[in-house]
Amino acid sequence: MSNNKLQKSKSLDGAPLKSDENVDGKLDASEKKLIEMAVFASSRAYAPYSKFKVGAALELADGETILGCNVENASYGLTNCAERTAIFSAIAQGKTHFVKMAIFVDIDDFVSPCGACRQVLFEFAKDMKIIMVNRKKNTKVTSVGELLPMAFSESELNSTDRV
Repeated sequence: MSNNKLQKSKSLDGAPLKSDENVDGKLDASEKKLIEMAVFASSRAYAPYSKFKVGAALELADGETILGCNVENASYGLTNCAERTAIFSAIAQGKTHFVKMAIFVDIDDFVSPCGACRQVLFEFAKDMKIIMVNRKKNTKVTSVGELLPMAFSESELNSTDRV
């Protein structure tokens, strides 16, 4: 999770973010439960350095939910974000069909996944719904594809244009 905030419905580069903001009335019961689980996951975060606790709840196609939290390290580069923790945990369990993810951070603004998380999310679920949640329980809904347009993918690896 990036510490860069999405304010006034703008992406990190200042372009308008294509998403629904404060859509609580449009969330179904399973999405509200997913949000509760993301909030719970944030309580498990190991963030002794930044105190920036993030929780993610990943809904699978079979209805199961996998939780993730950020896990910091004194060597910051070894820190793992909540979104990747959830994805990697699911993969380790043999789960590969992802439907949506709720991401909670206990601050007033919305925080979007960092670049590394966006790329990992794109690898496994480029059209997955992302529900960002702030401490006021306001929501901003978007998709992985909207968060990472022009993502690097296997098509670049399979290109015949390489030397």
